[in-house]
Amino acid sequence: MTSNRPKILVVDDTPANLVAMRRLLARADADIFEAASGNEALALCLDHQFALVLLDVNMPEMDGFEVAKLISESDHLSETPIIFVTAAYADDVNRIKGYTSGAVDYIAKPINDVILQSKVRVFLELYRARALLQQALDELSLRNEQLSAEVAERTRMEELVRHQATHDALTGIPNRVLFRDRLEAAIALAEERDAPFALAYIDIDGFKGVNDNEGHAAGDALLKVIAARIAGRTRASDTVARLGGDEFAVLLHDAPDASTALARCQTLCDVIAQPYTLDVGDRHVPAQVGASIGVTLYRAGAAYDDIVAAADEAMYTAKRSGKNRCVLG
Repeated sequence: MTSNRPKILVVDDTPANLVAMRRLLARADADIFEAASGNEALALCLDHQFALVLLDVNMPEMDGFEVAKLISESDHLSETPIIFVTAAYADDVNRIKGYTSGAVDYIAKPINDVILQSKVRVFLELYRARALLQQALDELSLRNEQLSAEVAERTRMEELVRHQATHDALTGIPNRVLFRDRLEAAIALAEERDAPFALAYIDIDGFKGVNDNEGHAAGDALLKVIAARIAGRTRASDTVARLGGDEFAVLLHDAPDASTALARCQTLCDVIAQPYTLDVGDRHVPAQVGASIGVTLYRAGAAYDDIVAAADEAMYTAKRSGKNRCVLG
């Protein structure tokens, strides 16, 4: 709970009344502020949060009704309770006017010490209760923010772990685990909706020479660029995966026939064969490689192993046939 004591504002244009009120409130567990005019009262309200305002009704220039109305209409001050201190308590018209101006209660002059202290005690207890409630709400809000941050961080970490489990650490593209999921999903979709697709297996020709002669850092840099080139020549609906080493696979959707599948694979073959300049530390390493690509079309009833075996065998046929080419299996 806040260490600040409650504050009470006493507003009266008669100095003797302020002195008397100060004496009557001496035993109240609150800090007492005094104002001799409506303008002075409003200025104090802007600088302090008062648990209670004891407001004289009859004041020159700006009377208590005007002060109360201005306080109640202010967003910052509207919750401040106001008790009118007046000799006109018995006047119903003034009483109603006071309530419509924002007062919550009246105390009649001459002031009864017991009544004043009793009413002040009630409002101070209400203020403390509201302060405790606000503190609890603030702590709850803070805890909710902390929990939201913790949940967001946990979600981020879970997503990161899932991503790491399904993606190649070097190139960032899907790994063998995610590739299998995507291929099995494509098989299920093809069986359900007759959605044709093709599978291409890619082996990089000449990669071992770059890796052995220029070092593993150059080999890693080359694999990252190759993965980016393949991804740049495929569609968003396709899946490009690194199966391990210098072997890649591409799941080609919307490949209804052999000529379409071979044409798309030839595009990949051509882009992979373009020259490279690899940034390896402070070196710029030139490299030239090719690709042996085997592609197979989905055939009704074919299972995962059947499709993979067909694409893999076609890829080895491309290698045996002179490399840097596409072969349909």
